[in-house]
This record gives sequence, structure tokens and C-alpha cells, in this order.
Amino acid sequence: MNGIGREMKHLAERQRVLAQNIANSETPGYKSREVEAPDFSDLLAQQGQSGVPSVARPQVQITSGMSALGARPIQAGNIVMDKDISETKPDGNNVTLEDQLLRMSKVQADFTAMTNLYRKQQSLLKTALGRG
Repeated sequence: MNGIGREMKHLAERQRVLAQNIANSETPGYKSREVEAPDFSDLLAQQGQSGVPSVARPQVQITSGMSALGARPIQAGNIVMDKDISETKPDGNNVTLEDQLLRMSKVQADFTAMTNLYRKQQSLLKTALGRG
């Protein structure tokens, strides 16, 4: 249940970032962003699995010198610049609407799958408690 909840929160955040990308598709110099996938190894460790390897993405701290050059921190730590881009426009914008809409449809399909898993889990719990 905890894993399903975390994945649904991740998908909601990803949908928000994709919507921002789409909204800024004509903004000069805007760079496409993506939400990095959550690390579920700690969920396995909580279930008694030990020694699960995990590699964390390094977090970059913006220094005053970087800020002076125009660098801005990204609001959430799990939002990263998108590396899977198909083209960059002459104005520096690398958002491709077709790519973003394909990703949005995948988010919708994944969210539907997670919702169905959650419903099934709830149904099983009700059945186990004799209320289903």
C-alpha cells in the first residue's frame, strides 16, 4: 500500500512538471524538466531485505557565484533537467509538444494502473476482514 501511494504521488508530481513543460513550450530558453524516478529500495529494506544496493543522484547546491551567473535552483529535489530530448529550437527551448503529450499519456495509463491496484488491495482487505 505504501509503495502504491508513493508511486501515485510521483505520478502526480510528474504530471505537474509535464504540464509546466507544455505551458512553457514557446518560452525562449526554457529547458524541459523531468521528475526522477523514486528509489523504492528503502521500502524493501523496511520489509526485512538488507543489503539492497542503491545509487543516489548527487544534489547540486547553488552557490552565490552560480546565482550571480543566473543559475536558479529547481524547486523540488527530484526534478531534474530532461536529458531525453528530440530537438532544440533556435531560441534555445527544447520542449517538444509531441514528446510531452506522449509522456502525459503514459502518466495517465500508469496512474490508472496504480488506482486499479489500490482498489484491488482495498477489496482484498475487506474480504479478509469479512466485510466484502
